[in-house]
Amino acid sequence: MTSNALKPNTLFIEVSGSGLPEVDGLFVPSTAPAAESESGTVSSLGYWNGKMAWDRADGKCARSPALSYSNSYSSWRICRLDGHLAYDITCDDALPPTDRAWHVYKKGVAPAPSVVVHHFDPRKPLPKRNVVFVLGGPGSGKGTMCSLASTQLGWTHLSTGDLLRTEREAGGETAATIESYITAGELVPNEITVTLLKKAMDNATHQHGKLNFLLDGFPRSLDNMDGWYEVFGREAELPKMLYFECPFSVLEQRILGRAKYSGRSDDNIESMKLRFDTFKAKALPTLDLFRSQNKVVEVDASQGREDVYAVVKASLAAHTDPALAAQPLTEKSEMLLGLRPYPKRS
Repeated sequence: MTSNALKPNTLFIEVSGSGLPEVDGLFVPSTAPAAESESGTVSSLGYWNGKMAWDRADGKCARSPALSYSNSYSSWRICRLDGHLAYDITCDDALPPTDRAWHVYKKGVAPAPSVVVHHFDPRKPLPKRNVVFVLGGPGSGKGTMCSLASTQLGWTHLSTGDLLRTEREAGGETAATIESYITAGELVPNEITVTLLKKAMDNATHQHGKLNFLLDGFPRSLDNMDGWYEVFGREAELPKMLYFECPFSVLEQRILGRAKYSGRSDDNIESMKLRFDTFKAKALPTLDLFRSQNKVVEVDASQGREDVYAVVKASLAAHTDPALAAQPLTEKSEMLLGLRPYPKRS
């Protein structure tokens, strides 16, 4: 790839937890002037050896770039303040790996640090995000439609139910509380739900550059909205809502069908009835609030999946990348729509 074909380096790298504390900190796109590397490659702004490169944000490192790729050693490298190499990892990844352990180099001190890639400068407020709330009774198909929008349209699907179950299974300090509420078919306390949502949104924006979010199963009550405003501010514009309406008899059939393979403890008639009654009692006042401000797109979820998806796709079009919207259905999307069978389990 020639320097003219390289896209601008707009990423930021956060290094933390190293045995040599001076290495920790924020790294910004390198401004080092063009130079020839040890492998004979001529660098360009923000790049070294054909891959992105970074300087320390505090400017204290004697070497620029301070985090870069070596073609000669096929490795990413992080420098000490004096310019000597402290940590490295052998690979050909386009970016510094965040999912593997780094190696302590000659001038480093154990342990090796953790590395996080940020798509936006973490020193500044995050850019405005496009949020759509998604509500519907258990079995209404909202999760399937959110998965489709994620797979096909690039939206980030965050399910409050999945976030709560993950937190419960992780055994954190709120795990027992979450377990008791889910088993009883009750709504988990507001502060737990909203905190998990904000954390997941911030991670997706910082680490993956995501700005479009579908919040599946939120808000389920006016209390949820109070929690939303407490975290995101009452001056923020009220997001749009997709509401999936479906008769109870259809929902019941879907839940019983899903129970055969889901493995979920709440996929049974008793829990489903509790969840449905709780949903109706808590969600309808919330739905009325959004209706009063013309913020609801009501979706007839008893229709076929292709018809439902057409409504969802049109509702998200204003913030969807046109190139993604125009692409053919992926195999996964065809499976979600029931147009292609899922692979048989061996």
